[in-house]
Amino acid sequence: MNFTESPSSYRHLEKMSTHKLLTNINQEDSKVAEAVRVAIPQIEKLVDAIADKMLSGGRLFYIGAGTSGRLGIVDASECPPTYGVEQGLVIGIIAGGDSAIRKAVEFAEDDTEQGWKDLQLHNITSNDVVIGIAASGRTPYVAGALKSCRINGIVTGCVVCNPDSLVAKHADVAIEVITGAEFVTGSTRMKAGTSQKLVLNMISTAVMIKIGRVEDNKMVNMQLTNNKLIERGANMVMEATGLSQSESKELLLQQGSVKKAVENFKSK
Repeated sequence: MNFTESPSSYRHLEKMSTHKLLTNINQEDSKVAEAVRVAIPQIEKLVDAIADKMLSGGRLFYIGAGTSGRLGIVDASECPPTYGVEQGLVIGIIAGGDSAIRKAVEFAEDDTEQGWKDLQLHNITSNDVVIGIAASGRTPYVAGALKSCRINGIVTGCVVCNPDSLVAKHADVAIEVITGAEFVTGSTRMKAGTSQKLVLNMISTAVMIKIGRVEDNKMVNMQLTNNKLIERGANMVMEATGLSQSESKELLLQQGSVKKAVENFKSK
């Protein structure tokens, strides 16, 4: 069934007050976290598979079209600054190429062959994991990519919002987050998109923790790309070493990360 295209439970939206619109949207949004919770067993399986592959030198690919593709790119782009991993460990691919990040590319999602071609540009191998993201679960670009991945012995997963979908059939681990009808009929950037964002947050965060990029509850490998992060890092160093704020900041900037700064201090 295609729940994401089901008619909205709300009628005559144009006649609602602003307060009523926002209240009803929030009411629908409140259902998303529970839908994600139901899918945790599948999320767990995929996280463990990705962590094992990464620890063996593999990478994680997200592939999608439209909103789904953009969400994958956002999650992938945030891994290097947050966890200090190299560019290219987590890669987001969108139908239509980088120009589709800002502007829709007509019919790009309908090409069943292009997804695999785009993955091949990154020299994808059986060491890697590919997650297809598609709210409907029927996007040809994504389904075709996952089908080719499985033929080539590559572990596949998916994040979809309908049960028993075509995309899920080509996934070794299918994460089905059934968010139901949208507030605006068919507008899957809303509840479906929110659920995908939550799941991707869970996947990348849990994987980064499992491969050793977090200590205690802190981003000890984060990149020092602005003053806010330098200040945060200095506070972490100060807490771990007992140094003053200025000493901690100096050591942090010398070493380039919280982890290296603390290790340097403890080695003396």
